[in-house]
Amino acid sequence: SSSSSSSSLEVAETKSLCPMEGCEFGGPPWSLGMSSYKVLSNESLLCSFSDVKKPTRTLAVLNLSDGSLDEISIPYGSFGSVEVQVDAATGKPARLALVGGSTLKPSEIAVCDDVEKSPQGWTVLKVSSPNALDEAYLSEPQVIKYPTSNGKRHAYMYYYPPKNPDFEGATAEERPPLLVKTHGGPTAATSANYNLGIQYWTSRGFAVADVNYGGSTGYGREYRELLKGAWGIVDVEDAAGAATYLAEKGLVDPKRLAIDGGSAGGYTTLASLAFTDVFTAGCSFYGVASLEALAGDTHKFESRYLDYLVGPYPAMQSVYKERAPIENLDKLSVPLCLFQGLEDKIVPPNQAQMMFDICCEKKIPCALEMFEGEQHGFRKEENIRRVLDGELDFYSQVFGFEAAGLPEGFKKVEVRHLK
Repeated sequence: SSSSSSSSLEVAETKSLCPMEGCEFGGPPWSLGMSSYKVLSNESLLCSFSDVKKPTRTLAVLNLSDGSLDEISIPYGSFGSVEVQVDAATGKPARLALVGGSTLKPSEIAVCDDVEKSPQGWTVLKVSSPNALDEAYLSEPQVIKYPTSNGKRHAYMYYYPPKNPDFEGATAEERPPLLVKTHGGPTAATSANYNLGIQYWTSRGFAVADVNYGGSTGYGREYRELLKGAWGIVDVEDAAGAATYLAEKGLVDPKRLAIDGGSAGGYTTLASLAFTDVFTAGCSFYGVASLEALAGDTHKFESRYLDYLVGPYPAMQSVYKERAPIENLDKLSVPLCLFQGLEDKIVPPNQAQMMFDICCEKKIPCALEMFEGEQHGFRKEENIRRVLDGELDFYSQVFGFEAAGLPEGFKKVEVRHLK
């Protein structure tokens, strides 16, 4: 009967097996099949976690009886897609396979047949790219914890100084321009993995700040929940705070502070340009300009996402308008470059066109390039290259320097109202 079956149910309790402040064992489940742990036996499991005090992830065996961790040393700063074969006699991992990454070389699939000998004994099965660069040209990131929100809290960034042994600054006193990069998600995170998109800039004389603003994963629950109801506030404060910090430290030129981002990162970029006076130029790739349009036309997987990031809609419609760059174009005053796919269903092209038209009306230096056949994110190789070179060309025009490394036959970006 229903009464007898309900009386047999036991009330289970949840228990934190290994509580560690500023650490996370999970990550944002943006796609199917993701896992941050593997059960080894009734006594242990293989887990991975991030630590706010370390720039890399850690692989370890968690002993369930006492919550202790036995770390496994691996030759990678980051990793994913971990698979394990368990020794039936010991219940310990006998063979590991993973996708490993580092700051100085492309990600690779590797296996280790003797975990006891790790970090030695790894065999690389497949490299993601054969185009590894000479390390002399690679800028290694520095993890910086910096004050933000008027000193009320801290945020994190990977700072990449410019590096190219073939060039030097015009004078010993010259400080480099800065490009602040804002990741998408927005509750995702950037990493220190090998990234040619960043090295493109550092090899051409730019410093880069790749920001993990409040709300990013990997720094513990409290940090991750900073973006709850505060998208367009916390991320903007932290992007501006990174630029301000580096300028005050004398590491970058305060008159050449740029910001860019795509999708949700494009929203943070546009909001930073509209609601702060820190940046002197910016570039948005298919960036979210209208929060209301996003709430009404996003895909099923993220259909209630903005309820968490901003608030319930339409009950909080006024907040959606207050934080939307497209509703506050009168506050824009610095050069803006826009790259947009014409088949984008998430951020319709008319949003980019509207922002461009307003900039033209205000005679703010601006550029807009639309791409046939591109959706929310550029897929074609020639367009990806065009956007990268185009952004550099845009900054060279508004900041007044000669861009290096542009391809032969490159067509300059048309910047309207450039004085």
